[in-house]
Amino acid sequence: MRGMAPSRLTSEEAARLAATQHPAPPVTETKLKRLRLLAVDPNPKIRESAASSYHTPEAVMAKLAIDPDAGVRGCVARNEYTSCDILRSMADDESDMVRGWLAVNYFVPTDVMERLAEDPSETVRSLVRW
Repeated sequence: MRGMAPSRLTSEEAARLAATQHPAPPVTETKLKRLRLLAVDPNPKIRESAASSYHTPEAVMAKLAIDPDAGVRGCVARNEYTSCDILRSMADDESDMVRGWLAVNYFVPTDVMERLAEDPSETVRSLVRW
């Protein structure tokens, strides 16, 4: 009976299989134009969607990193496709939440993590230790 049971895929195998069966559409200039428009929308929730996208151009992401809304900046901080230079520039953000998102972003440079380990906020420091 056990021999007939389906085998389980590792997460990496599942991701490869999904990518081959459901390939993402190519990023077009139209999509980039939409992201640029979303990034300047008056509604911060709409700007958050641009900040969360893996395809947002770096220049747009740099502007979103200094957005007046902490939620938007938090989306930039947790986006694994945000450049190291932008992430580095956010290490002294006024918001504990933003710095907390930096602390749990696997792609944050080591020097930023070292700064966050000395952060005034206990929450941020504990996230670095986590």
